[in-house]
Amino acid sequence: MADAPIVIDPAACKGCKKCITACPFDALYMQGKLAVLKPEECRACNACVKACPFKAITANVQDAPQSGGLKDFKGVWVFAEQHRGQVQEVAYELLSTGRRLANDRGCELAAVVLGHQVADSAAHLIAAGADKVYVVDQPELAEYEADVYTDALNQLIARHKPEVILAGATAIGRAFFAKVAVRARTGLTADCTALAIDKQTYLLHQTRPAFGGNIMATIMTPNHRPQMATVRPKVFKMSPPDSKRQGQTLLEALKLVAPSTRIVRSERNAASVNIAEAEVIVAGGRGLKKAENLEQLKRLAGLLGGVVGVSRACVDAGWITASHQVGQTGKTVCPKIYLAFGISGAIQHLEGMRAADTIIAVNSDPNAPIFGVADLGIVGDLFEIVPLLIDTLEGRQR
Repeated sequence: MADAPIVIDPAACKGCKKCITACPFDALYMQGKLAVLKPEECRACNACVKACPFKAITANVQDAPQSGGLKDFKGVWVFAEQHRGQVQEVAYELLSTGRRLANDRGCELAAVVLGHQVADSAAHLIAAGADKVYVVDQPELAEYEADVYTDALNQLIARHKPEVILAGATAIGRAFFAKVAVRARTGLTADCTALAIDKQTYLLHQTRPAFGGNIMATIMTPNHRPQMATVRPKVFKMSPPDSKRQGQTLLEALKLVAPSTRIVRSERNAASVNIAEAEVIVAGGRGLKKAENLEQLKRLAGLLGGVVGVSRACVDAGWITASHQVGQTGKTVCPKIYLAFGISGAIQHLEGMRAADTIIAVNSDPNAPIFGVADLGIVGDLFEIVPLLIDTLEGRQR
């Protein structure tokens, strides 16, 4: 078939069956001594292409779609990630930005929910700005599995043709969204910090840090659809929900592939901390000089009802685990108060915390870049200031 995802050369096929063993979707079978494809089962993973020792199987790479075909794609979608039926906050943050993009594009905004017993989440997503909610509520989606989620979203893309799809750059979003883009034969921009619709071309401008955060790159996808981007949690702010908003809930029934892995048991790491949800963060950097000095910040954070965050230098030095890291290679945070002690303010760190409501920085260098984003800057010795803060707060408690 000309439009099949792979092409099998019968002259080169030797009937070794290695492609059948490699295929995770049972999309190949033997007909006599030749391998034959079941096109409706193939998910274009190309595992068979790599497995064939005789190079009898090749990927059927199609040309980029012509401009006329791009007009068939309409609407902005947000992948509404959920965990055990609870939609994650990043989905609501993306709906706020998606609403703005849809208004600028003059199109509908839709949310997509994959899971089991998740239909009740549609009302909350409509209140958050969605015009439509596509719900795939099936037992196969009860637990996240990359191949099944990828298959489900790609089927929805083929059926409804969205122009733009956004997802959170979470563990789940990172794990399967790139696979969706590959199978849809389109581009993906990861970890965007800004999104906008160009008023002349109507292309999605996807801005993200590049070259170690030294420049900001704006990326576009002019020849393929959908235009896909991921955004870290806390980069955008949620809009207040409107319970009076009206929208449409569409239940989608899909024939899904069998999962290639099975979840035996899941356990939460009790030692980890989710700094992205903290309202107060007391952060330290290289200026702390040694790991033992983090104890003072932990004490201060406890008095303020907050958690400890750090710059990458502290994690690289082995002082604390990466779950506390703030920045481009750590977590993006948006607390009410962010106190920074001994952090110079490299752009990679600033990208992860500049959205905080109030930033208080303490540094002995008056030219430290962090003072450029701070609401209150104190030029001084953190080893004098931190103990004073602790004594004052403990005195009030007494």
